[in-house]
Amino acid sequence: MPELIVRRDGPIGRVIISNPAKYNAMSTDMWAALPKALEQHDADPEVRLVVIEGDGDKAFVSGADISQFETERSGEERKDRYGDSVEAAYVAPTRCSKPVIAKIRGICFGGGLGLAAACDIRFARDDARFRMPAGRLGLGYNAIGVRRFLDVFGLQNTMDIFFSARIFGAEEAVKMGFVSRTAPAESFDQMVDEWCANVAENAPLTLRALKKTVNQLIRDPGDRDMAAAEAAIAACMVSEDYREGTRAFMEKRKPEFKGA
Repeated sequence: MPELIVRRDGPIGRVIISNPAKYNAMSTDMWAALPKALEQHDADPEVRLVVIEGDGDKAFVSGADISQFETERSGEERKDRYGDSVEAAYVAPTRCSKPVIAKIRGICFGGGLGLAAACDIRFARDDARFRMPAGRLGLGYNAIGVRRFLDVFGLQNTMDIFFSARIFGAEEAVKMGFVSRTAPAESFDQMVDEWCANVAENAPLTLRALKKTVNQLIRDPGDRDMAAAEAAIAACMVSEDYREGTRAFMEKRKPEFKGA
């Protein structure tokens, strides 16, 4: 049964996209459930960051479930409703105040590529494969989605992957700036877990302020809310965590941050 598995492993919130019979293709219900899953982790004070990954070794997300297109995307009303649901899922990682990581194994195509692009940072196993197949499906990709790709891939890479609809690998994804780092299968989980553990030890308010600032800076100047970013930065400077951090530095010990 296609579903999202939501769980917490210590300070790491996990959202596991599970539809292995279809390489974790996203059904309509799964798109709709993703914002709620991230909201759940965002509201949990024990969660310091969130990892989105696919169920099993074969795929992160192979895309939207194309078998639903004739029923879910036929007619203007249904098409708009479906599009709104998918866009809400793409926006959800940016609205989450905590770092959201895409952990990519295997296939990352179409809607999966779009979802990964919406995350804050991406790690890929070295045999991961990426593709934007809109040109092979006759889809017109909306402007908001294209802008998201431009922000992450840059102009030339976005044109390349959309025009060609070609498959490219993890090494090229790193060169494009889409993926932060890769690792072979035998060390991939360890690499991601160690990175997450390192982030989880840092001050939550600092992470939140950085994410809010970056999300404002990548917007067009007229759409930025820099006051919100400045408020988040100011909150760090008067926090107990800031005092704890400075004390721990002077005392040469590991700080114990509370997120306040």
